[in-house]
Amino acid sequence: MTRIILCGCFGRLGSAICRIAAQSPDVEIVAGVDVMPPGGGLSYPIYSDITQCQQTADAVICCLPPSSTTDIVTQLEYCVQEQTPMVLCTTGLPDSILDAVQNASDKVAVFQSANMSLGINLLVNMLGRATKLLHDAGFDIEIIEKHHNQKLDAPSGTAYLLADAANQALDGKMQYTHDRSHARDKRSRNEIGLHALRGGSIVGEHNVIFAGQDELIELTHIAQSRDVFAVGAINAARFINNKPPGLYNMQALIDSIH
Repeated sequence: MTRIILCGCFGRLGSAICRIAAQSPDVEIVAGVDVMPPGGGLSYPIYSDITQCQQTADAVICCLPPSSTTDIVTQLEYCVQEQTPMVLCTTGLPDSILDAVQNASDKVAVFQSANMSLGINLLVNMLGRATKLLHDAGFDIEIIEKHHNQKLDAPSGTAYLLADAANQALDGKMQYTHDRSHARDKRSRNEIGLHALRGGSIVGEHNVIFAGQDELIELTHIAQSRDVFAVGAINAARFINNKPPGLYNMQALIDSIH
């Protein structure tokens, strides 16, 4: 049994994690951390501050918005103090918080990924070989991501995850271009275009486009609900349980499967 403290339990992802956890006999949410909404709570105790939590757990899952930097730092400090691993689902974090994550991972296991979907991270694995073959063959690389109109960061953390995977395959020689309106220049060979669309209730769509002479190749991932991220977060909690201090990600989880 993996016991979880869920921070952000009333949010959209937190609600999905609650639902998926209730269907998993080997997982139990023992406490939640969030602002209690009018009309009642959940089947487990809810705290406004993780330091008030009286339950012990095998992992803390944090799915707070990136604006909740103070709360995220407090939760990292709690995990270090209690020696409880953390799964950090929040993307679009500033460098100061990323530094705090790195520091915490020296003392306790921290699982962080720009995207908790298994499918996206398999796509990252596929990108390396495709990029080497196609860029050398003269293909240009563009990445388009689409999300709902409430998303705060743009481009998405997943778009950067994909761009970084492609760039790493090319020895880091590529530059990221977000806007071409400021200069009337031809596209260079050493750039990856990153484009963000925001509208409606789009959960998440990412397209990696390889554009060559007379042919086009697209690698696409479409998240049809937040359940894919919730499943990934719960799998991460199972994976990180009893792990030694360190910074873990979805690639490490995928490697452990095979």
